[in-house]
Amino acid sequence: MEKREQMYEGKAKKVFATDDPNLCIVSYKDDATAFNGLKKGTIAGKGVINNRVTNYLMGKLEAEGIPTHFVEELSERDTLVRRVSIVPLEVIVRNIAAGSFSKRFGVQEGTDLQCPTLEFCLKDDDLGDPMVNEYHIYACGWATKEEVETIKDITFRVNEYLKNYFAAIGILLVDFKLEFGKTADGKIVLADEISPDTCRFWDMETREKLDKDRFRRDLGNVEDAYQEICRRLLGE
Repeated sequence: MEKREQMYEGKAKKVFATDDPNLCIVSYKDDATAFNGLKKGTIAGKGVINNRVTNYLMGKLEAEGIPTHFVEELSERDTLVRRVSIVPLEVIVRNIAAGSFSKRFGVQEGTDLQCPTLEFCLKDDDLGDPMVNEYHIYACGWATKEEVETIKDITFRVNEYLKNYFAAIGILLVDFKLEFGKTADGKIVLADEISPDTCRFWDMETREKLDKDRFRRDLGNVEDAYQEICRRLLGE
């Protein structure tokens, strides 16, 4: 598949057109950002790990009947995906209180939530990715009621599967962010990535952080944490 002109560059990835109008290539970078881009740095090898981890998990989810944009891993950093128009919402699932949830609601970090929570945020760095509810979504036309219901259903299915999958390798899935896209025929599919960049992973025994919080909070050993997730998932 021929990589053509760059269509988009985000904080962690570049997207390129291909010779097929329905497919594009996502290329993962080592750039790291936090706090809506206010903190910037580099995590050596991050792009390779996030690419491989995302593709591995997307493949697992596809096997569970969850539609994704994943097509084929092309190289350590490049993946062929279905071309989608991104729904401008970040969908956040929380199983354990952490991060902004703890700050906003005064719930001690590490508290097990009585049920998973789901939050929507508008994808807009300039506005600070503000939290929105379903009335905002419908009023502003970011997604239809049917699309939101589909997104919620897929999200909770993803959470249930991943929570159990990671528990089996000694990792707590604390919370994570998903993004969705629409294919040319209007089908909602899981897009973007599932990686230590977009998930909070804690070791089940020690509760050591194995994700981008090590970068956000200057905890050190960031590369080691990402490599540990890759090792446990892929056995490498």
